[in-house]
Amino acid sequence: MAKRDYYEVLGVDKNASDDEIKKAYRKLAIKYHPDRNPDDAKAEEKFKEAAEAYSVLNDPQKRQQYDQFGFDGPQGFGGGNPFGGGGFSMDDIFSMFGDVFGGHSGGFGGFGGGGRQAPKYRGADLRLKVKLSLQEVATGVTKKFKVRKDITCDHCHGTGAEGNSGTEVCPNCGGSGVEIRTQQSIFGMMQTQTTCHVCGGEGKIIKEKCTHCHGEGVVKGEEVVEINIPAGVAEGMVVNVPGKGNAAKHNGIAGNIQVYIEEEDNDTFVRDGQNVIYNLLLDFPTAVLGGQVEIPTIDGSAVKIKIEPGTQPGKTLRLRGKGLPAVQGYGSGMGDLIVQISIYVPKELSKSERKAIEEFRESDNFKGDSSTKRSIFDNFKKLFS
Repeated sequence: MAKRDYYEVLGVDKNASDDEIKKAYRKLAIKYHPDRNPDDAKAEEKFKEAAEAYSVLNDPQKRQQYDQFGFDGPQGFGGGNPFGGGGFSMDDIFSMFGDVFGGHSGGFGGFGGGGRQAPKYRGADLRLKVKLSLQEVATGVTKKFKVRKDITCDHCHGTGAEGNSGTEVCPNCGGSGVEIRTQQSIFGMMQTQTTCHVCGGEGKIIKEKCTHCHGEGVVKGEEVVEINIPAGVAEGMVVNVPGKGNAAKHNGIAGNIQVYIEEEDNDTFVRDGQNVIYNLLLDFPTAVLGGQVEIPTIDGSAVKIKIEPGTQPGKTLRLRGKGLPAVQGYGSGMGDLIVQISIYVPKELSKSERKAIEEFRESDNFKGDSSTKRSIFDNFKKLFS
C-alpha cells in the first residue's frame, strides 16, 4: 500500500503548529488505540501510521527535512521507519509518546478515564509429582499434600504495611510507576520509559514495613492442599491447579500448582491408552473342551467369560466398556478390557498323565494342520503389532 503524506495522515495542513499536530495525533490515537479496537488489524495499522507521522512532524529537524525532500530525504522516511532499523512495535510507540496522553501516564491508559493501573504481582508456580495406581486412574482421586511455599503474611494480611501505616506516593516517580528518560539521538530527542526501580511500578511505597514479612506481604510457611485428579489421566500428563501455588507479593495473584502424573506398575493389567490388557493363562483341558472362566476387572470385581472349545493360544477377547475413561470427556467414552489368551503347559506329569498325553500325540486331532498353524502364528504376530 502506497504511503500517505504525513500531513494527510494527521489531517492538518503544512502550516500547522506543533500544538495542532499534537492534538491531531492525540485524536487519532484515541480513535484507533488497540484497547478500543481489539483484534482489529486495520485500526492497528492506522494507529501505527499516525504514530509514524507524528514522530516526524513533531520533531523540528525531521519535519524540515520531510518538507524539503519528502519520503526520499536523508532520514530515509520512505522506509517507513522513523524509529530505527527493523520496523517499530506498539511498545516503541507507547514508550516514545506516553507524554501525549496526559503527562507520565505510563502509556495510553490516561485518556480512557481509568488512569494507570498498578501492576498486579503474581506468585511463582509449584511443581509436584504424584504416583497413581491403575484403580485411581480409573476412578479419579483426591490427594492431599503438605506444601512448603510462600503464604500470605497473617500479621499484615498481605499488604506489607505495619498496622495502619498505609502507603504514600513514591517520591521517585511521583506515583506514575515509571521512570521516563529523554536523550538526544541521531533521530532527534528520544524518550524511553522503564518501570520505577523504587516502587516496582506500583506508584506508591509503604510508610512503615511489616515487621514479620519486611514489606513483602508474604512469608514462608506450609499449607495442606487438596488436589482433585480426574479419571483417565496418564503417565506424563500435567494437571494444573490454579491459585494453589506461591502467594504473591502485596495480595497479588497466587501462582499455580502443576501436578506431574506417574503411574505405578500393575501386576494384573497392562495399560494401552484407554484399554487395559489382561493375560489369561488358560488350562489345557478348558482350552480344548471349552467352559467358563472368571477374570478380574479394574474396579476389583470379577466377570465370567465363555471359552469356546478349541480356543487357540494368542486369541483375544474384548470386553467393551471395561477399560479406562477418557480424561474429562476428551476421547471416546470408555476403553475396553482386552483378554489375551495363553495356554498353560505343565512342566511335570504323573505316569498316568504322561501316558494319556502320549496317546493324544498319536491322534491326528492333536497334530494340527497348516491352517491351524497359520492362525496361531497370526495371533502371535498381533502381540507385537
